[in-house]
Amino acid sequence: MKTLYTAKGTAEGDGRTGTGSTDDGRLEVELSVPKGMGGDDGPGTNPEQLFAVGYAACFHGALKGVARKEKESVEGSSVTAEVSLGTGGDGFGLEVLLDVTIPGADQATAADLVEKAHQMCPYSRATRDNIDVTLRVNGI
Repeated sequence: MKTLYTAKGTAEGDGRTGTGSTDDGRLEVELSVPKGMGGDDGPGTNPEQLFAVGYAACFHGALKGVARKEKESVEGSSVTAEVSLGTGGDGFGLEVLLDVTIPGADQATAADLVEKAHQMCPYSRATRDNIDVTLRVNGI
């Protein structure tokens, strides 16, 4: 792989109740444990929220790239990622629901664009065969 960019983030403190930051100072967050995981539901964010925003942004970029290539409009589109943390037979695990809305696109075109974006997106490629990722496509 030819590296184009490297992000560097550091977590400190007590893991999920510490702080996180990037080396360039653009992101500094307090981390809190959600009530559903036995935490105090403090004011900070958590790793699943950060992953959800990153995956949604990456997938949306891939969708726009596919649309340009296919000469389709995805104006007004959005991607919402729901990242769930749960337990299974061998410990903790993640699953993701990507809810993709493409106003003005018929359902078949929207589904085709989303599937092509899923093949292109680096987050989708990294999670493939590792965690369940469900695609929900909303055209008009």
